[in-house]
Amino acid sequence: MALTVRDLLKREERFSYGHRLCPGCGAALTARLVMLAVNEPVVVSCATGCLEVSTTIFPYTAWRVPWIHNAFENAAATISGVEAAYKALKKKGKIDKDIKFIAFGGDGGTYDIGFQALSGALERGHDFLYICYNNEGYMNTGAQRSGGTPMCADTTTAPAGKVIPGKMQWRKDLTTIVAGHHIPYVAQTTLHNPLDLVNKVRKAIETPGPAFINVLAPCVRFWRVNPADMIKICKLAVDTCFWPVFEIVNDEWKLSYKPKEKKPIEEFLKVQGRFRHLFTPENRHLIDEIQKHVDREWSFVLKMCGETQ
Repeated sequence: MALTVRDLLKREERFSYGHRLCPGCGAALTARLVMLAVNEPVVVSCATGCLEVSTTIFPYTAWRVPWIHNAFENAAATISGVEAAYKALKKKGKIDKDIKFIAFGGDGGTYDIGFQALSGALERGHDFLYICYNNEGYMNTGAQRSGGTPMCADTTTAPAGKVIPGKMQWRKDLTTIVAGHHIPYVAQTTLHNPLDLVNKVRKAIETPGPAFINVLAPCVRFWRVNPADMIKICKLAVDTCFWPVFEIVNDEWKLSYKPKEKKPIEEFLKVQGRFRHLFTPENRHLIDEIQKHVDREWSFVLKMCGETQ
């Protein structure tokens, strides 16, 4: 049964206030909602990144569950090892409770540095949920471009200037790559509808085997937006189809949200400082290229979900 806001209000906060994440941080809201969705005993691993460094400044922690800090690249490897140990101990009768396992990683620690560990854990079939809080860049180390950074975004390692207009490559379609592992549950969402994330987490946790959820979680500093507008930005991401929202259950694709009226990508780009350089006469053609790419990706998702335009 789907969770409601009333259900969530009755639950204890397992990701507490008092952390050092920025106001309006998408990663903070992602972690809070994920932990509200899971009321079973749970062990969490967290890759190095903003979420880790800002929630566990010694001697304090925002996590009210057993929590493990991992290196940038091995959150999935760590949680799969813990899950394997749990299964062995349960088989020997030394543990009798049912425990869930969750790994958190940013897009840098998931799309790039941690992909090998993630792919291996998925292929081996460990029973865990991996959450990618995707702010589209390496925020903890200074807003460098990642495999999840969209084309033409202004980053510190691909700065927009007279020579290049920001990052020159399209972002990696990691959700589809993960789906290629043929695991039981894969989903993509953002924070425009918190209950969509919460109920996808419930489905993932209740599904035996590996699960993966890719959450678009804006970094207000890197995206250069007003913290108060973070949810508005997420809504624009889905209404422009920049970030399609769907789930894949046992290789069957299902669309979770289809805008009544698809907005032009310009609406999403113009409210972010990282794309400000595109709105100059010499760069306007790049917006058209981005629109064509978004349209292609959206058409692919509709086709996979058995939907029409």
